Amino acid sequence: MLTIIDSGSPYGLATAADGALWFTLVHEGRVGRLVPGEKPEIHQLDPADGLPTMIVRGHDDAVWFSEWKGGRVSRITADGRRTAYTVDSPYGLAAGPDGAMWLTQMSTDRIGRIATDGTMTSYDVPVKGGMPSFIVAGPDDALWFTINQGNAIGRISLSGEVTVYELPTANAAPVGITRGPDDALWFVEIGAGQIGRIDVQGKITEYPLPDRAARPHAIVTGPDNALWFTEWGTGRLGRITVDGEIEEHPLPAVPKPAAGHGTEAPNTEQEDNSQGPSTEEEDNSQGPNADPGDDAPKPERKAEPHGLTVGPDGAIWVALEAGALARHV
Repeated sequence: MLTIIDSGSPYGLATAADGALWFTLVHEGRVGRLVPGEKPEIHQLDPADGLPTMIVRGHDDAVWFSEWKGGRVSRITADGRRTAYTVDSPYGLAAGPDGAMWLTQMSTDRIGRIATDGTMTSYDVPVKGGMPSFIVAGPDDALWFTINQGNAIGRISLSGEVTVYELPTANAAPVGITRGPDDALWFVEIGAGQIGRIDVQGKITEYPLPDRAARPHAIVTGPDNALWFTEWGTGRLGRITVDGEIEEHPLPAVPKPAAGHGTEAPNTEQEDNSQGPSTEEEDNSQGPNADPGDDAPKPERKAEPHGLTVGPDGAIWVALEAGALARHV
């Protein structure tokens, strides 16, 4: 099932405490809120050029999102009230076990922490040019994160001590990471086309995907005690059990919007897809397309799946940068 988002290009996706789905519209400088079955509510950011990317549930009823280009991390409530914090190149976000919001600072190779009183602290990641990306709370009172260009997984304690674990596969370029049902950390390797698992002792296992060009992006634990992940390159949704069994599901294509939708944002995708926000267009640079009229069939766009979440209905919801949220059961 598709919910078309006419207002922009969904990238990050999260489920709030009240069961609403929140998503970022990366090109348009907006965030949205959707109660399944109702119309989405869109909040325009000012300024609008910050490239809102990741969005996560906080410790309270609010959600938090990062603006990678704009240098802001914001907390937003269900009624749209926003509090912003200035942070250099924020990307991944995670509610920590200490009540703080933890984040990656992609361009400065640091991990940040925003305390409940708004105090900001940063810790160096000892991998120059590593580009820390996604981050998640682990089972061990620490935060775990991917080091995309450093080809490694990092762990940071609540006191700021960082440990780095190099990946066995060269140029794997890890991106998404999540805590698995087995209390290991599971991650995706967009460069190698693999799913990885690291336990809290640092043992790493890698599982190649059937299509090594699938370019997996994000990963979450599903309600079925399996891991679900997006395949940005092939427009599929993947599932892997803790035993390493993999299955893939095609995601629906999205009708191409009217002229002008998603055309104003620059292409900020890194050459190696190191995941600053992936805004690569399909193949035509997305100059304005002439609208063929309401009665004419509209061509379809590749889905371009990015973030995903377990919705309030127990289904897997996926943000499709092509302009929709997809629901998979």
